[in-house]
Amino acid sequence: MLNHVLPPDTQAILLLCANFGQSRQIEPQPLTLSEYNSLAEWLREQEMRPAHLLEPNAKEQLSKININKLDPDRLLALIERGAMLSLAVERWTSRGLWVVGRSDTQYPKLLKQRLRHSAPAILYGVGNIDLLSQGGLAVVGSRDVDEELLAYTRKIAETSALEGMQIISGAARGVDQEAMLGILNAGGTSVGVLADSLTKASVNSKYRSGIKEGRLTLISSYDPDAGFNTGNAMGRNKYIYALADYALVVNSSFGQGGTWSGAVEALSRLKEIPVFVRITPTASEGNRQLHNQGAKPFPPEPWYGSFKQILAEASYVAESTDSNIIQTPPEIAQDTHAHELSSTPQNIYEAVLPFILVHLQQPKDAKTLAQSLEVQPSQMQEWLKKAVQEGKVRKINKPVAYVANQPVTQLSLLL
Repeated sequence: MLNHVLPPDTQAILLLCANFGQSRQIEPQPLTLSEYNSLAEWLREQEMRPAHLLEPNAKEQLSKININKLDPDRLLALIERGAMLSLAVERWTSRGLWVVGRSDTQYPKLLKQRLRHSAPAILYGVGNIDLLSQGGLAVVGSRDVDEELLAYTRKIAETSALEGMQIISGAARGVDQEAMLGILNAGGTSVGVLADSLTKASVNSKYRSGIKEGRLTLISSYDPDAGFNTGNAMGRNKYIYALADYALVVNSSFGQGGTWSGAVEALSRLKEIPVFVRITPTASEGNRQLHNQGAKPFPPEPWYGSFKQILAEASYVAESTDSNIIQTPPEIAQDTHAHELSSTPQNIYEAVLPFILVHLQQPKDAKTLAQSLEVQPSQMQEWLKKAVQEGKVRKINKPVAYVANQPVTQLSLLL
């Protein structure tokens, strides 16, 4: 653990919220996140901290509380579970686990800033806690996918490792696990946000070396020994997105499953996190529907130049196309071509051209390109004709296709 002696605030939060491996049916029942938030608000109003509840006059203080469902006797019974806390801390310590509470200085700021009251009251973890503050690319997807999607996921992981971009994922079988193992095998770093069985995962041979080398951190907001629970799996999805700078949905079912619900939640509630989705002619219905709901098309291969810059450009281009205003991403502001990146498109063609150029890093015919961008083929033909005349796109024959004249990162039109 980070420190075998937990700060008083963290001790109090654990006493109030942790189940210490017991069934949720056992009395007194630990506080839910919503109940803890209500108590935390009351403590603030009283100019108190959680640690104040550990003091001898706690009973007197708690008798003043008048919040629905927060019976003073229940709170006092939870606070008095000191022996259980000591045994649990000893057990976690022996397994190499650490614990941070929401009031702890080492609690990841990204979770508090982006989720506010939805940030978990407690985080259990193993590995390098500093990785929780490094952002990165969240990579999520279905459990049951074919080899083509797994190979694509590995390529994303390898490219991220080369760029020094971390991957955050859920460690579930399929895309999530492939992304985590892929970046670890390529020498990069990763954060796994688990919904269950943190203790087992911490000693899994797949992850052990990454943990020991400080390149992998596994966390969970649920008891380290908790088994799988669908509700927990759904609940942890927002933490994956909140710890990232960008997110990629490799594959999703439509209208069901954790990948779908997590992406929909992120699109509606975490507006500051650009959510990308893999869009190809063979993309799943779930991917296409997420695109319709606001997910951005992930830049197609090959990824020339800086991967981080490509993602920054693609996210800002997509946002600007929606509002018809192109802005300069912060990541590119210091670029030598920054003065070229501040212009505003004068028409729809200028706004859409960056999208076309991103997709034409590999040759594509007009019909395929029109399908990718969801426009009429006749309209795409007009845009391609103009782009060819301007020298930004080159037409090739046998078969007829189009390709961008320059790598995407060198194009001043990508704003």
